Amino acid sequence: MMFVSLGIGTTIAVALIVVVSLLTGGRSSSAPPSNALIGTEASTFSLPGLSGGAVTAPYAKGHPTALVFMASYCAPCRAELPHLVSYLHAHPTSSVRVIGVDSSDQRAAARAFVRHDGVPFPVAYDLNSTVASSFQLQAIPDTVFIDAKGRVANIVIGKITPAQFAHDLAAIGG
Repeated sequence: MMFVSLGIGTTIAVALIVVVSLLTGGRSSSAPPSNALIGTEASTFSLPGLSGGAVTAPYAKGHPTALVFMASYCAPCRAELPHLVSYLHAHPTSSVRVIGVDSSDQRAAARAFVRHDGVPFPVAYDLNSTVASSFQLQAIPDTVFIDAKGRVANIVIGKITPAQFAHDLAAIGG
């Protein structure tokens, strides 16, 4: 009987750990993780655009920029993107450039993904995740905010809320 009680107790403890982990996004505190890149100069890029042409890092020309890293296969990205699109339609920004970076995706799936949500900003096609790697991003979605001097102002790991997006846009001049 004692072994049955221990088994039930262990099962309950493991279930609680899983639930807490899911609710906190796997983080042990509510403080955002720090990133060593904040305050450093962002590396520039030029990638093919999903709609043709090239997409080049606008911060290289003095424009504050929000980089939204995403992919069609990413469930959190599919949940996040419609909220960002709605926010940008309601709050157009002319002083901050917003650029999507579709990472490690199939080109046709990526095009359908951004077309489905009516993405109003250019999206770079980063087949090998070279840009994501330059920002030391391990998974998506992530959003990187870069000021007009080309310095990383903030990196939001995971889904971003419209309120956080607005806050970080304002911080870089939006």
